Amino acid sequence: MNSFDKKQKFRDSSLRIRSQELRKNSTPEENHLWYDFLKTYKYTVRRQLPKDRFILDFYCSKAKLAIEIDGNQHFTEQGLAYDKERSAYLSEYGIKVLRFTNMEIRNNFVDVCKKIDDEISKRINLS
Repeated sequence: MNSFDKKQKFRDSSLRIRSQELRKNSTPEENHLWYDFLKTYKYTVRRQLPKDRFILDFYCSKAKLAIEIDGNQHFTEQGLAYDKERSAYLSEYGIKVLRFTNMEIRNNFVDVCKKIDDEISKRINLS
């Protein structure tokens, strides 16, 4: 296990506070994915989890998989650049990022859940 996955004190209390706010004010799509699939998933998934300098929407540490739900702000030039940098940074720690749009959650929920399950299963079986 690398240092990224070890439990550590939150060095940045503002990040911890922000993650708590995000959990309390989740989008309808995040709530749908959480309450209707990930909360009772066979492997532990955490939501709005601070990891280093980022907050991950959902994270399965056993599979080293981050699941991100992207709203409109992610499709701006600045949002796309930030997400690319963030994904590259996380990949340095062996963490894969799966991204879904709000529309995918609303319109293709079963397919989204299957993709998540397939990716987690694949990553766990490789370790």
